[in-house]
Amino acid sequence: FILFGLMELLMPRRRPMSVKSNRWIANISIVVLDTLVLRLLPLGLAIGASVWASEHGIGLFNLVSAPFWLAAILGFLFLDFAIWFSHWASHKVPLLWAIHRMHHSDVDIDVSTAIRFHPFEILLSMAFKIAIVTALGIPAIAVLVFEIVLNGAAMFNHSNLKLPLSVDKVLRRFVVTPDMHRVHHSVLHRETDSNYGFNLSVWDRLFGTYVDQPSMGHEQMTIGLGNWQDDRPTNLWWCLKVPFLKTDRLD
Repeated sequence: FILFGLMELLMPRRRPMSVKSNRWIANISIVVLDTLVLRLLPLGLAIGASVWASEHGIGLFNLVSAPFWLAAILGFLFLDFAIWFSHWASHKVPLLWAIHRMHHSDVDIDVSTAIRFHPFEILLSMAFKIAIVTALGIPAIAVLVFEIVLNGAAMFNHSNLKLPLSVDKVLRRFVVTPDMHRVHHSVLHRETDSNYGFNLSVWDRLFGTYVDQPSMGHEQMTIGLGNWQDDRPTNLWWCLKVPFLKTDRLD
């Protein structure tokens, strides 16, 4: 977080549209709440589920006695696809979208946006990962590496970092870059429904949801949701109420 925060300060891609301190206070407060909520889970985190599945011989990889290296690689890839799928579903299922739109309501996008997820969404996401890890019996080390990579990748691709276009062109063949993910935070619905990946970029290309560039350009595009282009998304209490606010699907 500190690394990308400094890098985007030195090499910004876009001019901020809101007061950064207000946004960061709200976004950091949200991740503090998320962390407290996760601590209350009776089953623990996904890594704990992996250890439990291994000890009890539960899950596909444990049942077929798959080689550790194969289970780790396939487990990592399947988790990455699962996150892509759950993100896609968050835009297609009305109830999930009502929760997920708090993330999209941020009127700017930078490294702090990567940690801006409603506690409801964090709980659902962790429950989904626990189910996947248990069903497949993914090794704990693969789960740990995936969680570290996922969090680092999310902070990287949400950062307001200006990469050389030549570097971005090469990187996005393999991973999601800031320019690639920024398209997903466009106010335009057809662009919001694209580039769902958080880590590997292959899934969007494979399933036809890849959009190369925003139609208005990165400097001129509008970030956020159409009905909420004001200072409300920088208010913590308002953010927590987002799932209960009535609005249309297109925002």
